[in-house]
Amino acid sequence: MGVFVTGVRPRWSDMDAYGHVNHANTVTLLEEARIDLLFTEAERHGVPDMAKGVVVARLVVDYLTPLVFTGAEIVVEMSVRELKSASFTLDYAVRDGRREGSAVVATAETLMVPYNLTAGRPRRLLEAERDFLAGWRAGGNGA
Repeated sequence: MGVFVTGVRPRWSDMDAYGHVNHANTVTLLEEARIDLLFTEAERHGVPDMAKGVVVARLVVDYLTPLVFTGAEIVVEMSVRELKSASFTLDYAVRDGRREGSAVVATAETLMVPYNLTAGRPRRLLEAERDFLAGWRAGGNGA
């Protein structure tokens, strides 16, 4: 399947008074995972323009159970659900660790829009960007 898997490590300061990673910091962990896909992995595949401008137009997070800070790395699985000419939707599954059968503690989606920082407006996806993203569509085989 076209699922990009990366690890991110919550910080001690990410937890709230109950020991859970709070919402704002969960969103930051999703951002770190997204950077691994859209900037680092895209560059590795010869698609550097993604790092020049892409913005979150919509964000939804559904919590299934609290994400508890343990100091261990969590796993974020991402795939492209919808790919349009000037936007794409990323789906996320956040797992509470790297061990086999780690529980999904949250799911999320972001509507992403390529953005021309110089012109200050959205832009269309370049062909290379579309090809890269298509490799991560749910049911695909990766880039």
